[in-house]
Amino acid sequence: MTQQFYVSPEQLMKDRADFARKGIARGRSVVVLTCREGIALVAENPSPSLHKLSEIYDRIGFAAVGKYNEFESLRQAGIRFADVRGYSYSRDDVSARGLASVYAQSLGSVFTTEGKPFEVELAVAEVGEDPYTDRLYRLNFDGSIADESNYTVMGGQAEIVNEALSRTWNQDADFGSAIRTAVQALSATRTANGSGDGQAPEPLGAGLLEVAVLDRDPLSTRGTVRAFRRINTVELDRLLSSAEGD
Repeated sequence: MTQQFYVSPEQLMKDRADFARKGIARGRSVVVLTCREGIALVAENPSPSLHKLSEIYDRIGFAAVGKYNEFESLRQAGIRFADVRGYSYSRDDVSARGLASVYAQSLGSVFTTEGKPFEVELAVAEVGEDPYTDRLYRLNFDGSIADESNYTVMGGQAEIVNEALSRTWNQDADFGSAIRTAVQALSATRTANGSGDGQAPEPLGAGLLEVAVLDRDPLSTRGTVRAFRRINTVELDRLLSSAEGD
């Protein structure tokens, strides 16, 4: 006779949460931070095609860590939701808050009803007319939402990166300074992994990074209404190198 074991709902939820956290902990970190010129999205990501950062809609960006196929399906679903809502009602009716709510419902449903939870963390960012009207939401694997201020960090070593950012983040920075600040914070994990000798770690190179921005005033700065822009490797390398010559 086969012996059966009873697992309480509380233990089941705990096991699922532990499973999801372990999967996320294996992922490289992502930083989303506000600054004077808009919102910068910076990810440690050596892949040139498997993006962690994306545009969702007008002035709204998306960032993720975890399993690529899972957060990519959520990204596509968010774009479809935004397109349908904007077409059916008004483009002004599409907001980061609304998208975050939709993602929360999807993540929460999978976490409680499916056999395996999604191993992802998401951030939805909306750039406003000034830093005080920026919106930044972080979503956990179980559908919980955090309304963040100034910046958010996701990934396996988020505590280390967050500690570094807490000492260096500056709301009045331009994009160049904000991106360099994020890269330095992401690079702090190298020392924590034992790759350093007690000195400040060498910053991650442009080839190991994926960077995008949400421009606060793209019409004035670039002559376009599209706020989202990717920073290519050549431009990023020049931007990171410029700090050495300051």
